[in-house]
Amino acid sequence: METAARWPAVIAVMMGIFAIVTTEILPIGLLTSIGADFTVSDGMAGLMMTMPGLLAAVAAPLVTAATARFDRRMMLCAFILLLAVANFMAAAATGYWVLLASRVLVGLTIGGFWSIGAGLASRLVPAASTARAAAVIFSAVPLGSVLGVPAGTLIGQFAGWRTAFVVLGILSAAVLAALLLTLPALPPAQATRLGLLGRTLKHTGTRFALAATFLIVLAHFGAYTYITPFLEQVTGAGPAVVTGALLVYGVAGIAGNLVCGTAVARWPRATFGATAGVIAAGTVLLPVLGQDLGGAIALLVLWGAAYGGVPVCSQTWFARAAANPEVAGVLFTASFQATISLGALLGGAVVDRGSPSAVMVLGGLTASLAVLVVAAYRPQTR
Repeated sequence: METAARWPAVIAVMMGIFAIVTTEILPIGLLTSIGADFTVSDGMAGLMMTMPGLLAAVAAPLVTAATARFDRRMMLCAFILLLAVANFMAAAATGYWVLLASRVLVGLTIGGFWSIGAGLASRLVPAASTARAAAVIFSAVPLGSVLGVPAGTLIGQFAGWRTAFVVLGILSAAVLAALLLTLPALPPAQATRLGLLGRTLKHTGTRFALAATFLIVLAHFGAYTYITPFLEQVTGAGPAVVTGALLVYGVAGIAGNLVCGTAVARWPRATFGATAGVIAAGTVLLPVLGQDLGGAIALLVLWGAAYGGVPVCSQTWFARAAANPEVAGVLFTASFQATISLGALLGGAVVDRGSPSAVMVLGGLTASLAVLVVAAYRPQTR
């Protein structure tokens, strides 16, 4: 197959991650309406974020290793099919526990698709274009925030949250068709064994990547999962303003992704440290300046721009520490998703026992620890 013909495959993988990211974080924008429909607290509703992350962290190494001998094209298509089923199941949920069961399927999809898809750039385009292809694939993360979540929230407000999940189910089916049409056969280049994962974890660079990723993602999702209750209760924003605020946050995330994607290749430690520092400042200042709408929007812009660079910074560190791109993808996915789960869970406990403002302050303090980890790391020549 000609190289030019594989760019549509890169776009298809990017759209797959976009559908996954949107499905995973959509409950952030619909948290209060889903909670009200099933008569559960905001903290309990936060389990919709906890479940996928927890399952993805487990699924990333286990599913990837278990399917190591299968064609990667077939596995990507199977995971996206599972995502479509999960979204339609959520839309038809008759009880909150049925909705949580659908989120288990989302977690399995995240763990499998991300682990394989994150390292595919080098197999779809020539070496000279790998960095550009990787940037295209990871642009799906901020796009999920800027397009997916605000659009899903808007649909939920006007047509009900169930309709938002139906639309995501249709999008997932369309992505499945695109993958089938554009992806070439992708036999496993090197089997991803659990032993190889263990050896990679012994590297200093890998341990640093794990620590930094854990702290920054814990801080972000512990706070951002409950940004809707914060804007409603502290800022006094209505549904339309909340949707607009999430849109502004997402636009800033795209800009941050582009800037950090360029900067991390030259200044990896400084870029990662800067993203953590800005997230720390943005979240810890929200309870003070976020009582005013202008202050809240300004801090969300800073927060969104900083977090837009986190995935590419984290994946870059894991890729440098691991010899196998798929191993890097597994470690990145598992650490990222496990921390999303823990962050949403701990944030929910703080919200239910304290307030949305308290969870913002704790998020800022945790992000500050990530800055210290980055500053303490000294690269070693391997």
